[in-house]
Amino acid sequence: MPITVRPTQPDIAIARVISRNTTPPTERAASILTWAADEHVACALALGWWLWCRSKPEPRRLASDHLLITALAASLVPHLLKRVFNQKRPDRLTVLGHLHGVPISGKAEDSFPSGHAIQVGAISSAASELPEGERGIVRALGACLISTRVLLLAHWTSDVVVGSAIGVILERLIRCVTGYGRQDQV
Repeated sequence: MPITVRPTQPDIAIARVISRNTTPPTERAASILTWAADEHVACALALGWWLWCRSKPEPRRLASDHLLITALAASLVPHLLKRVFNQKRPDRLTVLGHLHGVPISGKAEDSFPSGHAIQVGAISSAASELPEGERGIVRALGACLISTRVLLLAHWTSDVVVGSAIGVILERLIRCVTGYGRQDQV
């Protein structure tokens, strides 16, 4: 029996503002951007980087091992959690938003947590080992990508916040297995 999660009052207020103000051009742009955080895209990119790094120095190979494992785990975890939790997506509760360009997304009861946010949270956490400038770019891009999930009313804001936190925790747990980020690894 799944656990039903309800949106918070701030979730509802944010969704109402988005619903009233979204335009078809905004929705189209967000729909394109949101694909960059999709689990299939993230795993394909991680696999490509992993393959490319096979002939690189050991630190690069170890980092690519960690990222591939993290991307795969971050793809699996949301499917498991969505079996435990049910929450209606905000796009199912609006008529006005659809008139302004908001599309219907995914399964109606699969709002919590955001799988895109888990993926981005995990990758952003792994980026903590990058130089400051690169780390900032990854985190800013990640924030932009997961905000599209809220803008498209595919998720409540809390779904994205919790999903990001789950991604960070997941990546940090995977470090215990891969040893990524340890000083003796450099």
